[in-house]
Parts: sequence; C-alpha cells; structure tokens
Amino acid sequence: MKDTESGIEKLDELVHLSLLYDFYGELLSEHKKRIFEDYVLNDLSLGEIADELNISRQGVHDMVKRCTQELRFYEDKLSLVRRFTSIKHKLNKIKELCLDARENDCINSIKNIELLTDDILKEL
Repeated sequence: MKDTESGIEKLDELVHLSLLYDFYGELLSEHKKRIFEDYVLNDLSLGEIADELNISRQGVHDMVKRCTQELRFYEDKLSLVRRFTSIKHKLNKIKELCLDARENDCINSIKNIELLTDDILKEL
C-alpha cells in the first residue's frame, strides 16, 4: 500500500511540474528547458541526459532541482496555475449544474451557476 501511495504522490508531482512548465517554461533558458523537458516530460533518466549533454549526473540533478525551484517561485509570485485550476474546477461545476438544471428544471442550479460565473469573472 505504501508503494502505491508513494507512486501516486510521484505521479501527482510530475503532473504538477508539467503544469508549472506549461505556464512558466518559456521563462527558463534554452539549456534549462532542454534538461527539464528531458527529465520531467520525456521521462529520461539523469544518466541518459548526462550522457547526451556530456555533463555529470549530479549536474543534471542540480539543474532539474533549480528549474523546479524557479518554476515554483514564478507560481508563488503569479499564481497562474492556481487560478487556472480554480477556474477549471468552477467550470466543471457549472457544467454539472447545467445538466442538473436541464434534467430537473431547477431554479437553484441556475442561481448556483450565476454565483460561480461571478466568481470566475472576478478571478479574470
């Protein structure tokens, strides 16, 4: 059970890092982008990247760690991923409420849709 949880946590971390990279990757240097993409997105090992770029495994590890810190710094300052995730969640909720309102002809669902759309507009 513990291995499964640790595997899920690693997968969640990879998804989070991918999202951070999607939003802030262009702010990294070309060299940093290549190493980060190879390690996180292309699932290459430290050794494979080190061999390809003719640098040490430790150098690759340090670069991935620096990139991760840099991407997290941008998120701390700009919160684009947090806002994106929040808006995506609210839009999914709106979709559910629309289906519910259509099936049940329910005025409460419409009021909730209105509140959620107001929240989204405030975030934008």
